[in-house]
Formats: sequence, structure tokens, C-alpha cells
Amino acid sequence: MLLWSLVQTTALLTMADTRTHIRVSAHEVELVPIRAQGAGGQNVNKVSSAIHLRFDIAASSLPDSIKQRLLEQRDQRVSKEGVLVIKAQQFRTQEQNKEDALQRLNELVAKASYRPKPRKPTKPSRSSQRKRMDSKTKRGATKSLRGKIDPER
Repeated sequence: MLLWSLVQTTALLTMADTRTHIRVSAHEVELVPIRAQGAGGQNVNKVSSAIHLRFDIAASSLPDSIKQRLLEQRDQRVSKEGVLVIKAQQFRTQEQNKEDALQRLNELVAKASYRPKPRKPTKPSRSSQRKRMDSKTKRGATKSLRGKIDPER
């Protein structure tokens, strides 16, 4: 199992989203080269160009709120133990796949760092309630006129 040097990984991790200012430190990420799937001729059997990125969410230095949001996402890449596994095999070179995996990790962290605004419940105004009830009454009266006509009346 081959782990990448901290210098290379740190350089790639600095590409994090600048809006969130949250960075994943290099020692928390494990990058393992694996053989890529799919077509590629004889070369695909010799070269380990795909990358498995493993990131233990619980043991990371991220804030607790972001950890919780990452674990609550219904994502099949997060195991029951809370380890995020990203498989990058889109490119032919290991370096590009490594950059792709780290960029996807940073995007997931940035997405989890976004906190939606709490909804403020509002009440309809009295005039809007009155208009609604008047329109319902009018509609009901119109519908009652659609019935069969009683000849004795």
C-alpha cells in the first residue's frame, strides 16, 4: 500500500473552496493507488492509475457541525464506520485522479459546511383569510346551483 508524501498532498489540498475557509489536513487523508476499471488495453493491467481516497470523518479535525452533516448525508460513499471513500478513475494519469479525488472531497466538505437558514413560520393576514373564506363560499354557492332542478320549487 503506497501513501503519498505530505508535501504533494498538502499542495493539492490547498485547492479547497476559498469561501468556506475549511481545509482538510493532509495527514487525515489516505490515498491508495488501485487499478482502474474499464477499457485501456494491456496497459490497464499493469498500471495503478485509479485512486482510492479514504477520509475518516469522525477522527478528522473538522468542526463537529460539519462532521454531523457529512455523516447524516445519505451517501453510499460513507461506510457504517464513518469513513468516506472516494474512487477516482476518470483520468489516465494517477496525478490527475489524485487531484480529482481531493477536489471532490473538498466539494463535499464545502457542501456540508453550508448551513441553511432556519425557516421562520408566518401567519396569513386577516384580510387574506377573509378573502379565502369569501371565495370558498362563493365557489360553494356556484356549485350548489349545478344540481338537478326540482320542478316543485
